[in-house]
Amino acid sequence: MTDPTAAPLRPRHGRPGRPKSIARHGRLSRRHPFASLGKIIAGIAVVAGVSAFSLTTMAVGDVVHSTKPAVVLVDPTTHKEVTQQQGIEALQGSFNVLLAGSDSGDGNKAYGERGENLNDVTMLMHVSADHQHVTVVSFPRDMLVPIPSCPNPKGGYYSAMSAQKINVTLSYGGLACTALTVEKLTGLSIPYAALIQFDGVVDMSNAVGGVPVCLSGPIKDPYTGLDLPAGTSTIKGQQALAFLRTRHGVGDGSDLGRISNQQVFLSSLVRTIKSADTLGNPLKVYSLAKAAASNMQLSTSLSNVQTMASMAVALKGADLANVVFVQFPTNYVDGGGAVAPDEAGEQALLTALQHDEPVQVTGTTGIGSVQDPSHATSASAATGAATDAASAPTPTPSTAPTAGSTPSASPSSSAVALPSEVHGQSADDYTCSRPYGK
Repeated sequence: MTDPTAAPLRPRHGRPGRPKSIARHGRLSRRHPFASLGKIIAGIAVVAGVSAFSLTTMAVGDVVHSTKPAVVLVDPTTHKEVTQQQGIEALQGSFNVLLAGSDSGDGNKAYGERGENLNDVTMLMHVSADHQHVTVVSFPRDMLVPIPSCPNPKGGYYSAMSAQKINVTLSYGGLACTALTVEKLTGLSIPYAALIQFDGVVDMSNAVGGVPVCLSGPIKDPYTGLDLPAGTSTIKGQQALAFLRTRHGVGDGSDLGRISNQQVFLSSLVRTIKSADTLGNPLKVYSLAKAAASNMQLSTSLSNVQTMASMAVALKGADLANVVFVQFPTNYVDGGGAVAPDEAGEQALLTALQHDEPVQVTGTTGIGSVQDPSHATSASAATGAATDAASAPTPTPSTAPTAGSTPSASPSSSAVALPSEVHGQSADDYTCSRPYGK
């Protein structure tokens, strides 16, 4: 059956007052990318996967002949290409990496039927100047945002639009347009970007030997073919892909529920990649790099092995509690067929990112997940579980979230406590996927 897609491109009236961004225009380059960064939805590969890149130079070299052309990001103030860092040392200061997940599936049931290439997963990773805090923001695919004038890969520019679903930007102007749109939305400069094919999830989950995920009840989704029992399952391959793509099987069947379900997987993936079992195994590290490189299209600023190694050096010391996944806060509009940014939550989140401040989630983990009661949790997950338990039916007794759990220490004494409108969790929070309607 068909998963809903964005409406045809047409201008709408959007909200004024967006923070100004440093827009970058892109064009395709015929250079072959030198390598590739972690895999999204695994989208976070850069978050954790990048930690392994300090050991993956050999794998990067092995995939140097990738056939995907790199995307050039150009600074409009100088009209010059965004330069690549040279030398393998830690990147200086804060930096942002855009990760877009393409939903093209080539007949794979887990993708659903698609008539166009959409970025159904769009994430922005912000790394703080001290390289100790990482914030990964997931943008709902149906969120209405202004789309700036984007370069047409065939020449010229597309017209700007006042409001359109963010997941059409990839089909509208390619990865460069998605980067421009997120820059306009957030007011953040984005010098690095990567387009990930979902098949990379299969390869990455295989490379680490599978990713353990917790389910508070059995999940069955005929749209993706997912069929998992309650409890913890270690998933990889097509099963991992189906888990990340499921929407009808979790929460309320919405894309918002899918985001929180994906964060269950991503937090576990980060823990798995950063574990000694992975980083201490050269074969696994090599396989991770190859899985990433084979399934990504990079901006030229990111396609240099030295740049990725520098990111690895910068991120290797980040504590799991300081890697925070958040869902961009939204409210339903247009009769529930789309969402728009929630002003209070949006302002708090973007102000923190623009000022390079670490964040702490005080809201719930999201409609598609609950706290895993069998693990100690941080303040964000404990608070989220308490709210979840008060507002939703209780899962099976053996896996029910524990309301009112005593939170552990805050990830950082200087972290900005986000309002409850912002949902998410840290990589140190153990959460379980919530079955549809439960």
